[in-house]
Amino acid sequence: MAMIVKSLGRPISNFARKISSSSFVSTTLKGQKQPSIEGKKLTNLFSAINQALYIALETDPRAYLFGEDVSFGGIFRCTTGLADKFGKSRVFNTPLCEQGIVGFGIGLAAMGNRIIAEIQFADYIFPAFDQIVNEAAKLRYRSGNQFNCGGLTIRAPYGAIGHGGHYHSQSPEAFFCHVPGLKRLYQLAVEEVPEHDYMLPLSQAEVIREGNDITLVGWGALLAVMEQACADAAKDGISCELIDLRTLSPWDKETVESSVRKTGRLLVSHEAPLTGGFGAEIAASIAERCFLKLEAPVARICGLDTPFPYALEPFYMPTKNKILDGIKATVNY
Repeated sequence: MAMIVKSLGRPISNFARKISSSSFVSTTLKGQKQPSIEGKKLTNLFSAINQALYIALETDPRAYLFGEDVSFGGIFRCTTGLADKFGKSRVFNTPLCEQGIVGFGIGLAAMGNRIIAEIQFADYIFPAFDQIVNEAAKLRYRSGNQFNCGGLTIRAPYGAIGHGGHYHSQSPEAFFCHVPGLKRLYQLAVEEVPEHDYMLPLSQAEVIREGNDITLVGWGALLAVMEQACADAAKDGISCELIDLRTLSPWDKETVESSVRKTGRLLVSHEAPLTGGFGAEIAASIAERCFLKLEAPVARICGLDTPFPYALEPFYMPTKNKILDGIKATVNY
């Protein structure tokens, strides 16, 4: 499952790529130690998140982690071992009340603490919408910079998990990207991760695969599917450039623009519904910046404009074949 981080200031940690230099060991889902490759480890997402949270709590005594079920590891085991290490006064469970979780986090952060508030699934972030949009995002502005909750990070899993249905599969990023004062971070599910502690800037995209015929832009777990589509397209002689945006607010327009000026074509893909999805913002911006360089209309391969289904998930999702068809149609336009 892909992950979402919403941060209202400098991030507590770059959760998906920050690796502890301590003895906290990265493991695979089967419990096996992962090989080291040129100073990096192949680390799955939940292990990387766990270690980033470890770093945040270890390096800042005013850092706190709380949410539903986090004290025993959370539903995806991203917080395993943290309560035992740092104590239940710093890592603790909360009632099943998302509005309360975020409101409590805003208050603690406004007092100068570093807060990681977890929402168990992004689908359940909507009860906290008022706290996030009308309180957290506006506190610094409304107080003339006298108060802020810039130490607050809200972390939530988003997207399809396999038959999660319409309450455990939604991708609500566009709602929050529309709100000034919020920042959002996304990452791939599995990557090579440096073994030392470090950060990445919020606004810098990564070119995962270089190509000349078409630019593909995405984020989160879907990038793995897009990479498969690029590999299949290469068999037909189509050279794809694949970009991981990493962040959506702000998003790296310069990197995408530079790529599109080279390839002349753009395809954007995300799990969220097509209408009003963040892909529309990317398409509009690139059309404005690269109009004379575009050889075809910007393509969007996205989720359907329906609630997320139970049994028909493969029909809803942007699959490898759907993306591949979009690549071919755009290149042959």
